[in-house]
Amino acid sequence: MVNTVRSRRDNRKLMKYQPREETEMNMLRLLSRLFIFTGTLALLIFSMAGEGRAARCLYVSSYHAGYVWNDDIEHAIEEVLRGKCELKTFYMDGKRNSGAEFAAQKAGEAKELIDAWKPDVVIAADDNVSKYLVKPYLRDVKIPVVFCGLNWTVEPYGYPYSNTTGMIEVGPIEPLVDMVKSVVPNARQGIFLSADELTQFKEVDLSKKAYGKLGIAITHLPVKTMDEWEAGYLAAQQADFIICGNNAGINDWDNSRAAGFVSRNASRFTVSYLDWMAPFAMLTMAKIAAEQGEWAAKTALLILGGEDPKNIPIVANRRWNLFVNSALLDKAGFVLPIEIVRKAVKVE
Repeated sequence: MVNTVRSRRDNRKLMKYQPREETEMNMLRLLSRLFIFTGTLALLIFSMAGEGRAARCLYVSSYHAGYVWNDDIEHAIEEVLRGKCELKTFYMDGKRNSGAEFAAQKAGEAKELIDAWKPDVVIAADDNVSKYLVKPYLRDVKIPVVFCGLNWTVEPYGYPYSNTTGMIEVGPIEPLVDMVKSVVPNARQGIFLSADELTQFKEVDLSKKAYGKLGIAITHLPVKTMDEWEAGYLAAQQADFIICGNNAGINDWDNSRAAGFVSRNASRFTVSYLDWMAPFAMLTMAKIAAEQGEWAAKTALLILGGEDPKNIPIVANRRWNLFVNSALLDKAGFVLPIEIVRKAVKVE
């Protein structure tokens, strides 16, 4: 059972006795609101139907089907929009093909699909879609765009536009920094080991700033192959701790091979912010992809209901999951605070 960190409020209220006349008035008000809502809903259905069709939602992903983060966002979108909007998906495949020329080509294909299919709203997931499709083709146009999964900042894309809103993706860097300092009090040097791809460089820059405040230097080791990752992991054992970044983009990645390699060679405290990297790290505070997809889909429905996207504030994610790998911790001799261990999912 995944531990999810989020705040809740109890909104239940006690019912009070009301005189008959007041009750009848309240019933009339309720019926009036119901008729208004029903009429609005009918108008919405007809407006979305435009020439006899249902509302159309286009989901454009920066990556490919089968990439865990991508899949979790997509499943959340499907769950929210099922029965409410005709959904079509387009993949830009940016993890397996990281070149700018390929990305521009896929963005062109997506634009052709938009022109032909004419969706009522576009959901744009992760950085490549914003960089290669939304910014050059959909900026300030009539069609509404809901973005999600943008790492840390919207500045590279100039958001917000008049037709956009979205959710940025913020990793739990500060809590991870606190945990590193707690477990490795004298840490001065950390290694960020990751695939050699766009979003990881953004993560590295932010990590350098966060750890730098405590006098800790972060060195990035970007790799392209499984052999390079293993070599980087061995080299990182000379540092005080390791941040396991994304493996997506290492096309020959092998989970079993990585798990065996780490279990034989782990000697430094290792953290991650991605749930699928939890088997290779001692502590993981993971962002939740489904939160991005759920918010984007619900926002798309608000826009289909008549809300102007420019009136919907850009927000950041608020939840993450905890994972603890006891076997790796025991091998390397590190101990986590008991409150963290109690809350976390145990990784085999």
